[in-house]
Amino acid sequence: MTRIRTSRVTDFAALGERWRALEARAACSFFQTWTWTGCLARERFPDPILVEALDADETVALALFNRRRGFPADRLFLGESGDPALDRVYIEYNDVLTVPGREAALASACLRAARHGRIDGERPGLPRDLVLSGMPGPIPSGLGGVASIRETRRAPHVDLMAVRAGGGDYLARRSANTRQQLRRSDRAFAAAGPLRLHRAGTVAEAHEMLDAMIPLHQAAWTARGEPGCFADPFFARFHHALIERGMERGEIDLLRVEAGPSCVGILYNFAFRDHALAYQSGFDYAAAEGPMKPGLTCHHQAILSALARGMNRYDFLAGDDRYKRSLSDGDAILNWFGVDSIWSPRRAGRCLAAWLRRRAAA
Repeated sequence: MTRIRTSRVTDFAALGERWRALEARAACSFFQTWTWTGCLARERFPDPILVEALDADETVALALFNRRRGFPADRLFLGESGDPALDRVYIEYNDVLTVPGREAALASACLRAARHGRIDGERPGLPRDLVLSGMPGPIPSGLGGVASIRETRRAPHVDLMAVRAGGGDYLARRSANTRQQLRRSDRAFAAAGPLRLHRAGTVAEAHEMLDAMIPLHQAAWTARGEPGCFADPFFARFHHALIERGMERGEIDLLRVEAGPSCVGILYNFAFRDHALAYQSGFDYAAAEGPMKPGLTCHHQAILSALARGMNRYDFLAGDDRYKRSLSDGDAILNWFGVDSIWSPRRAGRCLAAWLRRRAAA
């Protein structure tokens, strides 16, 4: 019989050992690993709540929440802090970590316990509200309250298995317009020297490459009148810490694309099992002229590299940008859910705001 235990975390090191052991058995995403979840965990989870499912003494599911106390009910954030500044690192493919084959049942049981269960023996006065960000698939059933989708985003990807099965020609699967743009851009950059992709091979080199990427990334965003995610010092600090945790595990991929002596751009990707995940980037738009499209050329080189390395998916992560659609051949749907009590003032406020938006649009 499966037993669910809900408690406050007091020892992140011990939790990390249990998490890694379950992660090794689970069919999980990079964002469910301890590399990501445990990164700066004491800062990101100031009131950490763990839900653990056990068969006898064997851990079969884990879910880490941060609790934010409120009226009339507390809120629990799965894999997040609830602080927008800290959550700007942006979790995707989020879920309860479970043994394979029992994902739906164990996730539902753990989320029910998060809403209704005792925490270290203390029962909630009212069911806790849940915030479940970047979840693939439908919300688990049987949680009570009112479940709502607050945001839905597509995450485009390239099916490298299909490319390989079709003879290995990635460009053959793209539209005529995309093929033309990629070839023209690659030729224009190659006029300065051969296109090369260089992968950071050490932790120190990965830190250096990330630092070189940041001003390129920021320049593109400030040109649009936006601050850019690296404007917040925590964002860079988190990712330098993530490099320390994940580089030697082979989970961090810093890629610099060069044309002769020039840097076309830098990609900050994750590599987990057979998936490449395109997380952040910085391109030298200032040096690009005419048909040069540094973003397309850099991702093209990274896709070809992932194909050569035997990976099965190149995932652009959430965001329905035009370049992602052009380069991809499929997508996943990610949802940002809320589960609130029917009497929640926060829910009432969101309903009122939605009603006012509909009235203004009418």
